[in-house]
Amino acid sequence: MTLMFCAVQGSPLILRLYGQARAVHAGEPGWDDWAALFPPLPGARQVFILDVELVQTSCGMAVPLLEFAVDRDDLNAWAARQTPEQLSDYRQRKNLRSIDGFPTG
Repeated sequence: MTLMFCAVQGSPLILRLYGQARAVHAGEPGWDDWAALFPPLPGARQVFILDVELVQTSCGMAVPLLEFAVDRDDLNAWAARQTPEQLSDYRQRKNLRSIDGFPTG
């Protein structure tokens, strides 16, 4: 997995973290420990654990300058209206394959 962080304000800079990742899905062993590290999100589906093997920086001179407008609360509002059974059913119907067709695990 590669994580890329781009400076969209201030000095132009890009930071990339490369490594091996694994997913821990809601309800799996270890989920409660990992999820406890973050604020509760009703729509949370998985946490990715990345073992970083390489860190690299580069210029971000082509990254546009952007301004933050507002957080979206759509997912949290939708998920809060669902029962645990409805969330599980939705994930079974919609989240078994990635957008490029690979199994999500």
